[in-house]
Amino acid sequence: MLLQITMVLLAAAMFASLVRMIIGPTIWERLLALNLISAKTLLLLVVHGVYKQKIILLDIAFTYGIIGFLTITLLARLILAGGREK
Repeated sequence: MLLQITMVLLAAAMFASLVRMIIGPTIWERLLALNLISAKTLLLLVVHGVYKQKIILLDIAFTYGIIGFLTITLLARLILAGGREK
């Protein structure tokens, strides 16, 4: 029961971050919201893996975390560089 409540709260927090990403006034706030969505998705995968007792979901969450970190890092570097070169 507690894990189900945790999953619902994580989904609600992801929705709030999605709203923040859509209305964020600066690109950095949108990137931060994207990072929060990525982290909450990772937590949701871990909680769901524990709830269903599927160890493979923890491996998927680990891989997703690495990919999410690299994506946010690359997007931040792209923004700092000024976008695409023409």
